[in-house]
This record gives sequence, C-alpha cells and structure tokens, in this order.
Amino acid sequence: MKPFSLNMLQVFWFLVIPLNSPWLCQNTVVYANAMLGNETDHLALLKFKESISSDPYGIMKSWNSSIHFCKWHGISCYPMHQRVVELNLHGYQLYGPILPQLGNLSFLRILKLENNSFNGKIPRELGHLSRLEVLYLTNNSLVGEIPSNLTSCSELKDLDLSGNNLIGKIPIEIGSLQKLQYFYVAKNNLTGEVPPSIGNLSSLIELSVGLNNLEGKIPQEVCSLKNLSLMSVPVNKLSGTIPSEVFSLSSLTNLLDLSQNSLSGSLPNVVSKLKNLEKMDVSENHLSGDIPGSIGDCTSLEYLYLQGNSFHGIIPTTMASLKGLRRLDMSRNHLSGSIPKGLQNISFLAYFNASFNMLDGEVPTEGVFQNASELAVTGNNKLCGGIPQLHLPSCPINAEEPTKHHNFRLIGVIVGVLAFLLILLFILTFYCMRKRNKKPTLDSPVTDQVPKVSYQNLHNGTDGFAGRNLIGSGNFGSVYKGTLESEDEVVAIKVLNLQKKGAHKSFIAECIALKNIRHRNLIKILTCCSSTDYKGQEFKALIFEYMKNGSLESWLHSSIDIEYQGRSLDLEQRFNIITDVASAVHYLHYECEQTILHCDLKPSNVLLDDCMVAHVSDFGLARLLSSIGISLLQSSTIGIKGTIGYAPPEYGMGSEVSIEGDMYSFGILVLEILTGRRPTDEIFKDGHNLHNHVKFSISNNLLQIVDPTILPSELERTAGSEKLGPVHPNAEKCLLSLFRIALACSVESPKERMSMVDVLRELNLIKSFSPFEVRGRLS
Repeated sequence: MKPFSLNMLQVFWFLVIPLNSPWLCQNTVVYANAMLGNETDHLALLKFKESISSDPYGIMKSWNSSIHFCKWHGISCYPMHQRVVELNLHGYQLYGPILPQLGNLSFLRILKLENNSFNGKIPRELGHLSRLEVLYLTNNSLVGEIPSNLTSCSELKDLDLSGNNLIGKIPIEIGSLQKLQYFYVAKNNLTGEVPPSIGNLSSLIELSVGLNNLEGKIPQEVCSLKNLSLMSVPVNKLSGTIPSEVFSLSSLTNLLDLSQNSLSGSLPNVVSKLKNLEKMDVSENHLSGDIPGSIGDCTSLEYLYLQGNSFHGIIPTTMASLKGLRRLDMSRNHLSGSIPKGLQNISFLAYFNASFNMLDGEVPTEGVFQNASELAVTGNNKLCGGIPQLHLPSCPINAEEPTKHHNFRLIGVIVGVLAFLLILLFILTFYCMRKRNKKPTLDSPVTDQVPKVSYQNLHNGTDGFAGRNLIGSGNFGSVYKGTLESEDEVVAIKVLNLQKKGAHKSFIAECIALKNIRHRNLIKILTCCSSTDYKGQEFKALIFEYMKNGSLESWLHSSIDIEYQGRSLDLEQRFNIITDVASAVHYLHYECEQTILHCDLKPSNVLLDDCMVAHVSDFGLARLLSSIGISLLQSSTIGIKGTIGYAPPEYGMGSEVSIEGDMYSFGILVLEILTGRRPTDEIFKDGHNLHNHVKFSISNNLLQIVDPTILPSELERTAGSEKLGPVHPNAEKCLLSLFRIALACSVESPKERMSMVDVLRELNLIKSFSPFEVRGRLS
C-alpha cells in the first residue's frame, strides 16, 4: 500500500478537526510547515536516488514507496518532525554525481558518502546546510575546487575530502569554521599555500593536507593551534625552515609528519617539548645540523624517521632513553662516530636503519642488532664487528706497548697513584669540615638533591590547607591543589597521615629515589617536605604534577561527581588508558633498578592530563611509608597492601606483596574500565564478584556487561527496548580481547596470572585491528 500523499493528508486534517478549533489555529501552521519540510526531504532523496547509475550491492532498492523514507537504508530522521538528520552510504561503491538537491535537507547534521565512486564537482548547495556537523566525501572521484561557501556550515566539526581529484587552493575562508576539529584534504591535487587563516581554527585537533602540490612555507599561524594532536603535511612542495614553535606544541600526541618536502634548517632543542608524541617523520627534506640530544626527552616516541637529510655529527646517546621506540631510520645522512650501545637495550625497537652515513666503530650485537632482516648499516665503510650476517670486518684489538717503554709506563702509574691519593685526601678533608660546620635542623625539608620547600610554603600555597582546595583523600593522606612560590603552575600536594614520628632521613632518601623514577605514564614527583607544622607536630608531604582532568574514577563514575557529570570515555580512550597503565606498571616491575610494587592499583590512583594520557600515582607509597616505620604487615595499615575489591585474595590471608598481586589489581581495574562497575557494587555479594560476573557473561551476553557509554554510536538502545544495536566487528573483537586479558590477570591463583610483559604484547596485537586506528594514521 502506498503512503498518503501530502494532499490526502491535508484533506484528512481539515475533515477531522473542526474549523473553529483554537487548537487548530495554534498548530495548523506548525503542522503545515513540518509536512512541507518532510516532503522537501522526500523529493531530495528521490532525486538523489535517480542520479545513482551503479549500485552493485543493491542498497538503493529499499528506497521505495512501500516504507517511509525515514526507514530507508542509510537514513536517520529527527523523530519529532521526521526530518532527515543523517545520510550515511559509505563504502557501497555507488556511482554517480552528488546532486545539488542534497542542499535542501536543511536539518542534515551528518553526511557520509566516503569510499564510493561519486564523480563530478562538490555542489555549492551543500553550503546551505547550516546544521551540518560531519561531512565525509573521502575516497571518491570528485573533481573541481573546494567550494568556498562550505565555510557557511558554521557547525561543521569534521570535514574529510581526502582521496579525490580536487584542484585549486584551500579556501582562505576555512578559518571561519571555529568549531572545526578535523580537517582532511590529503591525496588530492591542491596547489597554492597552506592558508595562514588555518591558525584561526582554535578547536582543530587533526590537520591532514599531505600528498598534494602545496607550496610556500609552513605558516607561523599554525603554531597557535593549542589543541592540535596530529599534523600531517607530507609529499608536497613546502620549503623554508620549520617554525621552531611547531616543536613546542605539547598537544601533539599522535603524529608530526613533514616528510618529502623541501624544508631546510635544523631540528631545534625545543623538540624536547614533544614529550607525548608517538610518531615524528621529517624524512626526505634538506634538514641539516646535529640531531639534538634533547630528542631523548621525547619519551613517548615509537616511530622516528630522519632519513634522506643532511644531518651530521654523532648519533645522540640520549636516544637510548626512548624506551618505547619501535622503528628508527637515520639512513642517507652525514652522521659520524659510533652507534650508541644503549640502543640495543630498547626492548621494543624492531627496526634500525643507519645505512649510508659515515659511522665507525663496533656495531652492537644485542636487541634489534641481533636481527639482520630488520637492521641496515651498509654504506658505512668504517664499521666493524656485529653479528656474522652483516659480513663486517672484525674490530682490531689494541696491541701491547713495546717493552722498551716499560719504564715510562711505570712512571705514569706512580704519578697517577700519587695524584689519586692527594685528591682522596682533599675530599676527606672537605667532607669533615662540612660535617663539622653543618647545623642540624629538623625543619630542613629536603636535601640538596631535591628543591627546597617548607611547611610555610605549602601552607600559603593552599590557603592554609583550605577545604575548597581539597581534591582527594584516602587511608594514608589528603591531596590538596595549590601553588608553590618557586613554581608558576598548579601542583598537587599529598599530606601523609603519620602514625609514627621520626625517620626523617629515610623518608627524604625515598623521596629522592621516587623523584628520579621517570616515565611518561607515572605521575611526576616534583619534591617533598619533611618538617613540623605550626602546632609542632611532624609533617610530611609529597608534591607532584597536578592533572586537570582528574582521576579515572571521576570519569568512570561521573554520576556521583558533579564536575564530571555528562562526560564519558569512548572505547579508544579506555584502550589508551589501559595501555598507559600497563606501560607504567611494566616499567615499575621490570625497568627500574629495583622492582617497585604498586600495591594499590585502582581508578582513583590513575590521573588524566590535558591530553587524556593516563598517569599512575602513589606508585612508591608502600615503600615510602615503610621508610617512616609503617610496616606492610601491621594490621592497622592493611590498606597499604591494597583496597578492598582490588587487593588479591592472598593478601587477606597474610601473603607478602608481589608482582602477581599488582597484576590482580590491574585485571580488576581493566574490568571496571570496561563494565563501569566497581568491584564493590551491591550486586556482588554471596560469593559473586566482578571477575565471575564477566567470566560467565562474556560468551553470550557481551553487550549486556559493557558500559553503555563505551560505544555511544553503536550501543544505542531502541525506544522501549533493552536490546543493543549492532557493534562494529573490530570493536567487538577488541572488547573481547580486553576482557580476556583482564580475566587472565585476575584469576585467583597468583601463579596462573598473566604477566605485564604478555599484557603489553597482547595490547599491541589489539592495536593492529582496533576500529579506532584509521583516523589517526591518515597522511
């Protein structure tokens, strides 16, 4: 049966409702307007269907008069007015032009036509869509210029025109899109310069303009994009020097790709500010100068490509600090000196290329240097040693000095011994004088190895530890937000609850040790204070970085935290947080000089910075409290061994703290991240717990145990139904893999728990197929 036409509905309307009805007077105009708009959308969609000349999957067959157009494939409507708000036909190999009539869909918010074979020009009429937020025309065969009036779509947040045959310039009017967050025009034939007006896009997160024919310099204005996490401009004709401020954009976390241009100059020392950047590619340019040693401060780097330039000098030994580095290419430069042996200790490094330089000395033989298929050092004629597969000459052995010089060597030894004794005598004398002159004081907050801060500084910086500055509290102390006289930025101050006085020196020693533990995903301890307060009572506190995005707990359970209400974490963010925590725990367990046990992993001890990078806090608290006389075995301080719900069952039976105990807490933490349920929820009683809840539901009821906010676009419940919508196959695969990791970590038997080494390996495998990897890797 065909649906009523507009005229038939109007006749029905006037026959049923009395002409003198007040209700009719008020609502006739609204109804008529809605019906006219409804019909406008209907006609626009029919016209669009007529233009499709090839539909290999038969998608458009559902576009017929047997059902309302709001139920057609790829169409979503606003329920109240039945107006089209989304047109999504991506990936169906549809062929034909994009008609101007789509500009009549005045309520349209999302238009996704990517991965098809649409041809012709982008119609200017799309600029009439004042409500449009997302426009994806990626990977089609569109030609012509980018319509400048697309900038009239003032609500636009995501614009992707990459992978077409567009020509002309990037419109200078693009700078008027104040809400634009993602701008992709890569893989076209665009010319001209990158417009300076891009610097006006204050909300921009990702910029991708690579694989075009753009010329000129990188505009200085791009350095004002303080939210930019991805900047990709490869394979163009850009020239001039790279603005040094680009390397000061601390928001860059995903990618900085400037490769295959004609850029000149050098890498500045301020590159050290890119502490959260994962991939940097400046290859195939005309860069010169030394590789700055400060690049070793970019501790999040996983991929570093410097090949095809004119860098000279030595390979910085500080590169050995890049513990997460996976691929390093410095080939075809003018580098000299030896290959730093510290590079062989980077456990994740899987590819190393330093071919065609002027390196000399011995090639290391451990780590990546054991794998000839992932190692390239050819074209360095003075290298020697290495594994046999490299076919390098053996390194020469220093010959013994001729015996006729024996007397000269003997004299040299005697002079050296005498000089050593004199220096030793001087040091002992200086030490004794210093010790005698040093006045003992209990109020000395720190040794010379940490910055000095007093109780008075902390008292003033927190307005007397005012309640309004209290941001957290627990079994072992309260955390305040404050400032220090010596620091311009806000810090967090953890005041410890002391049960035993004294132990000043051991506390300071532990503070110094913790301060020297550095990792991208560990909270940075700035200093500490061991003093007395104004009442004469002993006072001890830790001062560390302040994280504006608060704790993971406040995000997972935002309903009870007014500040974070309405905010949620999607699957990508939760995966990244899990990976961040795993990296931090791996560092504590295996990469420190002495193994550090956390003993209290839980959401409130995971803090999030401005870029939503997770930082684990309280990682040395157990050892620190032990240093001031609080034992892990004291029943009154059982909290040091964990929090109820997160502590492993063996701790409750008197077992010593262990790596396996941390793994149990990590597993429970991951289950909470994925389900949104605390292990202490009321539903877990009578022997039932979070681990078993997931274990028994994962096979058949995966979507019933997942936090509903984790995949907001997929897990929408239909009206009047508890059934969840379909999930992207890779998203479901990712969730299943994460749940299995969490269950393997939180089994009851400590010996059967997964190690953090295996966890990181599994997370890397998940990353290879995860559904959220595509957008961050566009050229």
